[in-house]
Amino acid sequence: MGTHFYIPSERPLKDAVQYFWQVNRNNFNCKQETIVPKGVVEIVFNFFPETTFTGKLYNKDFTIPKSFIQGYHYNTIELALPESQFLFGVVLHTAVTKHILKIPAGEFARQCIDLTEVDPSFNSLWHQLAEKKNFSDKVSHLSDWLLKRMCCLNPRELALNEMFTLKSDIALYVPNLSEWLCYSPRHLSRMFYELTGMNTEQTLLYLKYLKAVNLIHYSGLSLTQIAYACEFSDQSHFIKVFKSFTELTPNEYKNRKSEIACHYFEHVR
Repeated sequence: MGTHFYIPSERPLKDAVQYFWQVNRNNFNCKQETIVPKGVVEIVFNFFPETTFTGKLYNKDFTIPKSFIQGYHYNTIELALPESQFLFGVVLHTAVTKHILKIPAGEFARQCIDLTEVDPSFNSLWHQLAEKKNFSDKVSHLSDWLLKRMCCLNPRELALNEMFTLKSDIALYVPNLSEWLCYSPRHLSRMFYELTGMNTEQTLLYLKYLKAVNLIHYSGLSLTQIAYACEFSDQSHFIKVFKSFTELTPNEYKNRKSEIACHYFEHVR
């Protein structure tokens, strides 16, 4: 039972994977989980498929399958929590997705797609992972599977991974990024769309929003200071962009946030 995380520290795995995670818990005190856009490409395995686990995405109901992939979301996901859940997942680096699945990450944007429809071998992978006794064994098995499918990333792809995980200090403006990546503005827009399903302007706003979420969780900065640190033109622009992704103002999100960034819960009273 409980929650587990593992962040790879050695190459080449850390070039492919941001982190592995597992949630195995009872939800007696929670009835709904809301996930705001996280800016990740994520593969998830559901090990309680016999339990109906439903959600709402872009005003459409869906049932969580045994294995699925989701790309960049632009709005919240609402999950009606079952009494118990057992999920295991891996968050991929955006640029590596096309090497592992032969499909660029942007194709999975705004969707939760049953992975057996992408590649039937995920059905046998689900069974192999389900047989593993603990989190460490699952991580080891899935790591081997991923490494067999990936190739070495080029310097530009590695730089993009740094940017999408907010580890680069590059200013989020088109001229800076074009020079940094040696791309024309038009090529830059095509590349962003392939990776995120968004054009350049949308992607840069998204990254500023993600940086703001990170600072709300892990810094002591005021919301005014966060707006400045994330390069929003002013406080009203910050609020407008943040609310467009989360349906909440930054202050409303700050008051609802949980220990897990981008997740908050509605508890049974």
